[in-house]
Amino acid sequence: MRNTFVQPQLKVQVDLQQIRANITRIAQSTSVPVIAVVKADAYGCGAAEVIPAIDDLIDSYYLFEPREVIDAKLHELTKRSFIAASCGGTDADVLRQHRIRPGVWTIEQAQRWRNCDPVIAIDTGQQRFACPPEKIEEVMKAAPIREAFTHASHATQVEKFDALTRGMNLRRHAAGSSLLDVPAARFDAVRPGFAMYGGAVRVSTRLLDARDSAGPAGYSGFKSDRHGVIVGGYSDRLGVGVCLINGVKRRVLEIGMQTAFVELGPNDRAGDEVVLLGDGLGEQDVAIAWRCGPHEALFRLASCGRRAYVK
Repeated sequence: MRNTFVQPQLKVQVDLQQIRANITRIAQSTSVPVIAVVKADAYGCGAAEVIPAIDDLIDSYYLFEPREVIDAKLHELTKRSFIAASCGGTDADVLRQHRIRPGVWTIEQAQRWRNCDPVIAIDTGQQRFACPPEKIEEVMKAAPIREAFTHASHATQVEKFDALTRGMNLRRHAAGSSLLDVPAARFDAVRPGFAMYGGAVRVSTRLLDARDSAGPAGYSGFKSDRHGVIVGGYSDRLGVGVCLINGVKRRVLEIGMQTAFVELGPNDRAGDEVVLLGDGLGEQDVAIAWRCGPHEALFRLASCGRRAYVK
């Protein structure tokens, strides 16, 4: 049996109220200010929409590089400052104009951006974009620095950061999403990324085609009693994994350029909604199937279609 319903679409819904609720919960549980991570277009959720929705809840913003602020004119959406992890060759006047505070980890950087309220990034083990412990004193002397942070992923790195910066009269932050539940990691602020966005994105599409399988199908020759085709493929960053069809977890069997094959049950029909994220199918579920991290799963799916916002 076969029927066909042509309505190609990938729908991404971002629940701004859920993001607000996530931040409120983080602030209440940690009792320190929240520095909101909005890098990579707010994890694919759309920084230009997210920032106005959360601006009253947070202390400042963190992202990777200045062009993320400059190109999208994010500084026009808030009066708060941005910390940029890596500023490359950006001119100091440009940083000040856009309220971007540069992360610094070398003497040269500290001297170049000494009038931009720089933030020292300290290496506690990740060995990237950060000042090695033996250079901290020299970098601190090269500019007036009042704040320090580290990229930490476990408690021993937090302990090292504390030992390196204790008594230096610095505002300190180390806790990203993975360390929010560790009191010793909170210091003077927390810096959540994924924890802000988890559960806020719903991605769906429709079955374009539904049929009983007649032997091996697709390029890979997969086998399934019934299968269907959805819009969305590896050009949309989708992967072989899982989905929900009529509330039942089904397999995504094969990915093509712009379409994918999915497993169907006996009552699934063309036109039925296929949920790729949300409705109980979480980022971790997708990440396990895709063999990646939940951060990557969220970004790939949040970026795969035209976004609509629930405000």
